[in-house]
Amino acid sequence: MGTYAATIAPMVDLYEYIVDVPDFPEPGIIFKDITPLLASPAAFLQAVDEMAEPFLVSGVDIVVGIESRGFLLAGSIAERIGSGVGLVRKPGKLPRDTVAVTYDLEYGTDTLEIHTDAFPEGARVLIVDDVLATGGTLAASRELIVKAGGVVVGATMLLELSFLDGRSRFDDPLHALLVY
Repeated sequence: MGTYAATIAPMVDLYEYIVDVPDFPEPGIIFKDITPLLASPAAFLQAVDEMAEPFLVSGVDIVVGIESRGFLLAGSIAERIGSGVGLVRKPGKLPRDTVAVTYDLEYGTDTLEIHTDAFPEGARVLIVDDVLATGGTLAASRELIVKAGGVVVGATMLLELSFLDGRSRFDDPLHALLVY
């Protein structure tokens, strides 16, 4: 469990695999591009191991990935933990009955959904996403999981933009691998 990256290559500096893209998606924003990390087997496997590690003994039943880059990480983290995978999606993307939560954005609202049967009542759920920014999506995902009958054991993020203080909107254990 959790040894793949170490057996493939020596530990790498994961910060070196994050590329700053200025003025994307709009002027003044510096986008943190994680695709180089995803493309590197050593960096990707190390990131997955390090994101899963704090939750290996938490009794996680299901790892829920937030659309869409959270999906890329959630499956591998679930494999390390030995759990199933669930999906938090935008409206209209899931084919069966869903539970929904609408939350406020800076200018407007957004909605997230999960299947009503994504996990059994009382399942212990770990939330996974690529970036923690303002915390709105993470807080809404937490609310959604509780509304669907889950017990949130924590969240693990690849990146945290700490200057946006998203952590303050989440009271459960929160692990961020790379902090800016």
